[in-house]
Amino acid sequence: MNEEHLSRIQAIVEAALLAAGKPLSLDQLRELFTEDERPARQVMEHVMMLLGGACEGRGFELRKVASGYRLQIREEFAPWVSRLFEEKPQRYSRALLETLALIAYRQPITRGEIEDIRGVTVSSNIIRTLLEREWVRIVGHKDVPGRPAMYATTRQFLDYFNLSSLDQMPPLSEIRDLEEIGREIEKSIQAEIEFDSTSAKPAEDNPPGETLH
Repeated sequence: MNEEHLSRIQAIVEAALLAAGKPLSLDQLRELFTEDERPARQVMEHVMMLLGGACEGRGFELRKVASGYRLQIREEFAPWVSRLFEEKPQRYSRALLETLALIAYRQPITRGEIEDIRGVTVSSNIIRTLLEREWVRIVGHKDVPGRPAMYATTRQFLDYFNLSSLDQMPPLSEIRDLEEIGREIEKSIQAEIEFDSTSAKPAEDNPPGETLH
């Protein structure tokens, strides 16, 4: 395949990623082409490498997350880009962040197990919010009396936090306590709100200043 053909594929992929507003997998990108012109998977992987290199030194980058690839604003430019938007970043309670952290690190985990670790009751609003955001999902029920639901994180959770897999999360040995995990997640949320080019604001925003409990 000649250089001109590769450049054409790269331009089509770039246009698609800009228009999609969400991550696209290699297979989804290949489906953009008719059957007789569809690039092989190895060719598409090479094109993604070329596109990533073409983003060097620019205000945006190609990022691979769990659902595929996306173009997004580089984090270093967030302070300037965020001034385009009047919406205030969504605030989350410490209880919600700690619950999300426990699910991420101890999954699958039940609500009762989360309560045992935190030492307090987990509000139904917290679980509902995490499910509505599609950051967690029910993956089964524990084989104990009452068969409580077991929760785990989702692909959307990985996408939101710029992760391609859970292996990219910092090891627990590097984090001293649950409160620190919550703070790390909160920083990631604020950074992602500011520079994620796939959305100008999180879906279903609360009124400015409102905290989710």
